[in-house]
Amino acid sequence: MALTLNGVAQGVIADRVADLLAAEGLTDILVNTGEFRALGSHPDGLPWPLRLDDGAATPVPLRDRALASSGALGTTFDTEGRVGHILDPRTGRPAAPRWRLVSVTAPRAGLADALSTAACLLDAEGIETLMAGFPAARLVGRANLTDT
Repeated sequence: MALTLNGVAQGVIADRVADLLAAEGLTDILVNTGEFRALGSHPDGLPWPLRLDDGAATPVPLRDRALASSGALGTTFDTEGRVGHILDPRTGRPAAPRWRLVSVTAPRAGLADALSTAACLLDAEGIETLMAGFPAARLVGRANLTDT
């Protein structure tokens, strides 16, 4: 038996840490728990430049925002790397991998994490429908399994 809390816990924890640091008066920080939450900006005054592991050359600028990335095979539980950590709620079994990586920004990391995880279960049209229900969130990357 193996279990991870990657579905939304990393995002929620990033939010909690950022909230605690903000309560202490910190204004320009980047929290990385595997998902990211930026408060303020990079010390140079620009947004935090985060690069996705999707082959894109352009970084995702993050200021007062969160970024989460998910992939069905991002964490695997078998030696062949075919049994991933994201469960399909329709079957209770590990999700069939559709995407290598899906990345979402949102005001809070818990939301970005939940959306990027859910998007791993959907086709391109389903992801568009999902994102339409969350106007404050943006899909910033979607890499096919064959993308390197």
